[in-house]
Amino acid sequence: MKVLGLIPARGGSKGVPGKNIKSLGGKPLLEYTAEIALKSDCFSDVILSSDDEAIIETGKKIGLSVPFTRPKYLAEDNTPTIDVIIHTLEWYQSQNIYFDAVCLLQITSPFRTVSFVNQAIEKFIKSDCDSLVSVLQVPHEYNPHWTFEVNAEGNLKIATGEDKIISRRQELPKAYHRDGSIYIIKTEVILKEHSLYGKSTAFIESDPEFYINIDTMQDWEKAEIMIRNKQK
Repeated sequence: MKVLGLIPARGGSKGVPGKNIKSLGGKPLLEYTAEIALKSDCFSDVILSSDDEAIIETGKKIGLSVPFTRPKYLAEDNTPTIDVIIHTLEWYQSQNIYFDAVCLLQITSPFRTVSFVNQAIEKFIKSDCDSLVSVLQVPHEYNPHWTFEVNAEGNLKIATGEDKIISRRQELPKAYHRDGSIYIIKTEVILKEHSLYGKSTAFIESDPEFYINIDTMQDWEKAEIMIRNKQK
């Protein structure tokens, strides 16, 4: 299976200004994801999609291919990720290059391992699902069987629609949330359905020890602490 590794990184970050090439632990944030992707042997190609010249130059210096500059209209705060992926695939198709799937690797999750990426791709291929996402387990207090919505009368109802709440924690089924570290999607699902998921989605659990999603300065500071602890 031909899998494209896609690293999106636009300019104009608000939560952490310039975060994509801001130095974290002595190297640009972008480099963490780039290193892992380039070391994996599961990709037919690994590229950076960016509108920002400084990000593009940094990407090239650390070995990423940058076959095009992303249009500014696809680098706005509200630009859907799916549109960025479609633009990438359509560019490749214009060059008569085709992929079976795309693996989206967001820079905001810098502490993946090569092994984790390879395991995700292998599981995706074996599953024959439309997509695969990385997840973390939901703490039991936030399990959907223990969360509530407000009904028409202004009272609480169980979010799952059940009549009776599960009283014992041990009886709760496992629940997961997307963690944003890895998305793998079949090309036909992306182009025909404009979806990151399709009709069937496999999953792989991330290791909480290595997980962080950097959106704010508090997240950045936590990432720095994680690096220092690892160095110790």
